[in-house]
Amino acid sequence: MKRFTIQVPASSANIGPGFDSLGLAVNLHLNLEVTEADNWEFEHRSSLLGPVTNYEEHFIYQIAKQTAARHNKELRPCKVVETSNIPLARGLGSSSSAVLAGIEIANQLCNLSLTTEEKLQYGTDIEGHPDNIAPALYGGLVIAAITDDQETHWVRLPEIKSDIIVHIPNVELKTEKARGVLPESYSRGQAASASAVSNVLIAALLSSDYSLAGKMMEKDLFHEPYRAELIPNYHLIRNSANEYGAYGTVISGAGPTMISFVPEGAGETIANQMKKILPDYEIKALQIDQTGLKIDCG
Repeated sequence: MKRFTIQVPASSANIGPGFDSLGLAVNLHLNLEVTEADNWEFEHRSSLLGPVTNYEEHFIYQIAKQTAARHNKELRPCKVVETSNIPLARGLGSSSSAVLAGIEIANQLCNLSLTTEEKLQYGTDIEGHPDNIAPALYGGLVIAAITDDQETHWVRLPEIKSDIIVHIPNVELKTEKARGVLPESYSRGQAASASAVSNVLIAALLSSDYSLAGKMMEKDLFHEPYRAELIPNYHLIRNSANEYGAYGTVISGAGPTMISFVPEGAGETIANQMKKILPDYEIKALQIDQTGLKIDCG
């Protein structure tokens, strides 16, 4: 009887001007315990996840079935025990975590021997862009792009010395709505300016100039100016975090969560200060997950 566990981290995409390309894995996780069984069953052990009455409607099952079908395989039935502390529809990559979990279930059950590059490509094909999939798979801070030939290319940046704070409101924001406020196109001048800001951000991160990186995060021209009105307390969170010493604060993914990069070791202190300003928020001091997707077949 085959048995294995899967762990996938949450992720924060965009990171200011790194629109649809720059993502970061954080230490919130989706965990699955998978055991071969006579029939399919999903058991949730998390208040974040609702009940499943029909396994065929479960998103992770659908991704697993789709992945198996790409290789003309059929899934053997399993019991899947699912726990997660990744909030849903809050801009922390819950969908991408589930996509990778589904891909890995098929990989294990059907003995597909998928490479990490294949998992990245499959996940990107499903999600449409790699900025959550890549960091959830590889861990750390990852830049990824889809080229004209539809291949996905990526680079994992060296570890950055920064703590992370997430400010999670008690409201959801669907990605479709957040994308709906973006312009259909940008002028050449806008695109050039926005790309320049993104380039300086990456250079600053590589140079460990986190103060400059924080400034560039907050100078985004691609999406934040348009989405700010959808994010509760957008300006209050950014201004307050900066007053307390954050390098920079941006929308996490499509929102409504906001994420602050703060000096290493200062995460808990600044988070506690932010809790006084936003008592109805879930505010967490987190670390960057450097591992990414983990599978244990023991």
